[in-house]
Parts: sequence; structure tokens; C-alpha cells
Amino acid sequence: MAGKFLLKKSSDGQFRFVLKAGNGEIILTSELYKAKPSALNGIESVKKNAPVDERYERKLDKAGHPRFNLKAGNHEIIGTSESYSSEAARETGIASVKANAATAVIEDETA
Repeated sequence: MAGKFLLKKSSDGQFRFVLKAGNGEIILTSELYKAKPSALNGIESVKKNAPVDERYERKLDKAGHPRFNLKAGNHEIIGTSESYSSEAARETGIASVKANAATAVIEDETA
């Protein structure tokens, strides 16, 4: 089963998207966007930048758990992962983004 982007509208009227792997797990969550076209541009940016390993910022959260940010060429964060139990699990998450982003379909849940 292929991955997919879910485009959602938050209660304050802003937009965000998540990238789900084929198994339904959320592997990347975007920042909030004020306008829907900006969120759609963010999805295109994920598709473009996901294959490039240098675009992944590997880090630890406040509790010391591994996580990552996917950054655009201008170093802006375009997506953030959940926290992982280990660095190996984080690498699996990054591999999943690389594998799913390029061919993921967009499901618009804002209508």
C-alpha cells in the first residue's frame, strides 16, 4: 500500500498535512500554514526534498528521544517526525519518508 499525504484544516482555520506510510503510521507532520496553497506547496517541497539525505536534521527531543526534521533547501523546516525509541528506529522513519513521499497521493480533508 502506498503512502499518502492528508491535508487537514485546524480549528483556527490554518492548514497542515501529515505523511502516512503505507501501513497508516504518521511519519511526518508539517508546520501550520495560513493558506491552503501554501500547504500544498509544502507537500511539493516534501516530495522534492525527501530523497536528499542532507535535508534530514537528526536530533533529540527534550526527553532525549531521537526524532528528525525534514528541511527545504533554504533550511526551513517543512516536516517533523514523532519521537522514536532508538536511533535505529529514527533511521527507519527517515527511510520510510524517502520511500513514500515521492509517490504519495494527496487526500484533501479540508473540503
